[in-house]
Amino acid sequence: MGTRLHCIHQRAPLAGRYAGSIPATASCTGRGASQAPRPLASSVSRRSERQYNPVLPLVVQDMSWHPVPTRRTTLRQRIRPSAALVAAAGLGLAVPAVAAPVAVAEETGPALVVSALPDTAPAPGGMYEESVTITNKGTGAADGVTFRVRLTRGLDFPEPVEGCAYSTVGHQVRQALCEYDTVIEPGASFTAPVRFKALSKALMESVEYGTGPTGEAPGEGFDDSHRRLTLTADNSADLVAVGEETEGLAGDRQSFTVSLRNDGPGWVQDQESDDVPALLVTIPRGTVAVQVPEACAPFGVDGPSGPSQPGKPRYVCWPSDGTVDVGQTLSYTFLVAIDKDAQDPEGQVKATSVYDIAPAYDKNPANNTARIRIDLPSDYEPEPSPSQSTGGGAGGGNGDGDGDGDGGSGTGGGGNEPQGQAAGGSGTSGSVTHTSADPVAGGGLAHTGSDGAPLIAGIAAAAAAVGGLLVVAVRRRAAAKSS
Repeated sequence: MGTRLHCIHQRAPLAGRYAGSIPATASCTGRGASQAPRPLASSVSRRSERQYNPVLPLVVQDMSWHPVPTRRTTLRQRIRPSAALVAAAGLGLAVPAVAAPVAVAEETGPALVVSALPDTAPAPGGMYEESVTITNKGTGAADGVTFRVRLTRGLDFPEPVEGCAYSTVGHQVRQALCEYDTVIEPGASFTAPVRFKALSKALMESVEYGTGPTGEAPGEGFDDSHRRLTLTADNSADLVAVGEETEGLAGDRQSFTVSLRNDGPGWVQDQESDDVPALLVTIPRGTVAVQVPEACAPFGVDGPSGPSQPGKPRYVCWPSDGTVDVGQTLSYTFLVAIDKDAQDPEGQVKATSVYDIAPAYDKNPANNTARIRIDLPSDYEPEPSPSQSTGGGAGGGNGDGDGDGDGGSGTGGGGNEPQGQAAGGSGTSGSVTHTSADPVAGGGLAHTGSDGAPLIAGIAAAAAAVGGLLVVAVRRRAAAKSS
């Protein structure tokens, strides 16, 4: 049999919540037992916190812990929560009664809630007549209600209503501010009418309506007392792409302007879907975009791919507010560098949406694309630079004097120099520019290099020769008659 140890434990002082907790040390006697007190914390730490009850005494038996409840500890456990009261009663002290706090309902005021308007798709010229219910879900009465209705530019109020003030705010937003002299008690309701008509350009519209939580004018946000209804009228808008054909020079830079136009009948304002109107621009092949409008972003796989920057093959341009009114044209100008070996570069513009999704409201796709073309003249010859042109005085110059007009006006550089032939000649300051097809300018003689005396002498010699021929002819006729 194993050696049995007899241990006497010593309690730690009682204090706080865990009064009567585990002993601090234990002293054991028997064979092989040390005389020094042995700490017990290591044994306690191996027990789970859920199994350990700090109120129960612990007895060591065969080096293992076993909690053993006793009558004393059980009694202590029962009386410990009310020990202060029992002690006070035993001393004859008065124990003050603890009164439970009484809940006092504070008046929080009114809390108005507005019902939602039913959705609709009005046709141009159609009327919308509905009502909303304003319910007070607060604890106080609402004394007076300010009710506000705002309509986008494709809608309007049919006629003025007494008690309402009308105005235009923001970007052509029509507003009605109505004052209702009524008291809405907690739990009670009030009905306010909402009436408007759809104009001929109605398409993407919104209606803001409601009041403040306590009946004051609403703010700019939306909540249970101030709501917003978006609707799409039974209408369409025709987006048109406008390109450009221009001329340029290979190796040079050239600008072109493209446009997005709305031919109506509906106006477009879309900030909540993929139908935001846009113009997709494909840069002509053989050119590189070097200047791009700030409103145009590079177009990636299926949408804008970053901020505006040059050097991309495609761009998408759109209005920041998503709005294109009826008849409005949005224009965008690009500057491109033309390759030296380019051959009449062509590109394309397309009326579409920011993500190149055909807008559902555009029913006419025939005019959604247009061409960008830069014509490069094939017979272009550069003009002479100032260093190549010859200045100098007027007069005879150093021309060859053959009178064939190949040298222009005979400036000091010599009429037969290649520069003068290519440019059609150049006269002195103030002279008229002309080409080789027009040898006489200003009534003067073509490039002779003299004052015309040789020509006169030649004419006289020709006349004498003709006279001699006539004399010979007369003599021969006379001889024939005599014979």
